[in-house]
Amino acid sequence: MMSTGRLPLSGFTVLDLTRARSGPTCVRQLADWGANAIKIESPGEQDGYGGPFDKRHSSDFQNLHRNKRSIALDLKAPAGLAAFRRMAAKADVIVENYRPGVKHRLGIDYESLRKLNPRLVYASISGFGQEGPYKDRPGLDQVVQGMGGIMSITGLPGQGPVRAGIAISDSSAGLYCAFGIVLALLERERSGEGQWVQTSLLQALIAMLDFQAARWLVSHEVPPQAGNDHPTAIPTGVFKTADGYINIAASGALFQRLCRAIGAPGLAEHPDYAGSQLRSKHREALHAAIGEHIARRPSAEWIDILNQAGVPCGPIYTIDQMFADPQVKTLNMSQPVDHPILGRMELVGQGVKLCRTPAEVRTTAPEKGQHTREILADFGYDAAEIDDLQRRGVV
Repeated sequence: MMSTGRLPLSGFTVLDLTRARSGPTCVRQLADWGANAIKIESPGEQDGYGGPFDKRHSSDFQNLHRNKRSIALDLKAPAGLAAFRRMAAKADVIVENYRPGVKHRLGIDYESLRKLNPRLVYASISGFGQEGPYKDRPGLDQVVQGMGGIMSITGLPGQGPVRAGIAISDSSAGLYCAFGIVLALLERERSGEGQWVQTSLLQALIAMLDFQAARWLVSHEVPPQAGNDHPTAIPTGVFKTADGYINIAASGALFQRLCRAIGAPGLAEHPDYAGSQLRSKHREALHAAIGEHIARRPSAEWIDILNQAGVPCGPIYTIDQMFADPQVKTLNMSQPVDHPILGRMELVGQGVKLCRTPAEVRTTAPEKGQHTREILADFGYDAAEIDDLQRRGVV
């Protein structure tokens, strides 16, 4: 099987039954860290059937499915299902994001496959969970896929900057699932047994609410909407400069530093802004007052002034400007790789670094069924058996 040498997950085989975004995001994490990730695709399905993320030569597909191999395998055909079960018997991990009932109809659910392979780590991502009144509803990805990014990076005519949307529910579920898989693999070293790892887009979104969710659970406080402003740390938000916009975060003791740096020491002494609770109560007026001063200078000038004063701040970039930033370049968040058809391209780097065994973008996304023969050979099929499966359209 494909070897990735010294990477942390080399030696682990992952069967990828996933579609859309959450599942592929999960498997990409494992593949980037060296797992032998095998993407299982239907032989007859047309490119783009599942939407824009299934268009093979799109930027999205290439980024989601890098470092994987592809086998075309019809799971609805008895011989195809038999081949999958043969693979499952030797695999370390299976990842799927079907609706909960689909895997049972196909006979590839956790309980069925664990009988073949007690060490199997089986991971499921769904819209709402494997149980409960909403378990068979369509996934949340179509509902909340663009709920907002972590960075304001573009604007609309006549308005301030707005966030370029990211698929926060799918991406979060994929990351949580990958983390759960690694935990299950670690636990397997002690117990010798695999287990079923489950997450959902709903579960991941609630977990990502973090301190906002805790405000309700602990204090029974319903957080209000705050737009581009920070919901609790004030003043923190987006401010218009003479030539654009910047983010400023100056809550707590930083507030006085900000007031001095922008030439408005009187704001720090104003009775309406004398403490964090008062600044929260009068947030709109405070931000407007700060904004009057910020609007007098260009963004780059303010960033220099505020950084020297020890006030956290930063530019609001478009994507191209972000990747051109010297700090982003230092982090190597753009990873070059060669595609046999599309040529040289760059894909998004990993969000964490290991000093001895860093993640690698080794290959672009595979063509459908590109590795069918070699994958089947890896699992013990001889050339005649593979030829027979191909003649029957199973692969």
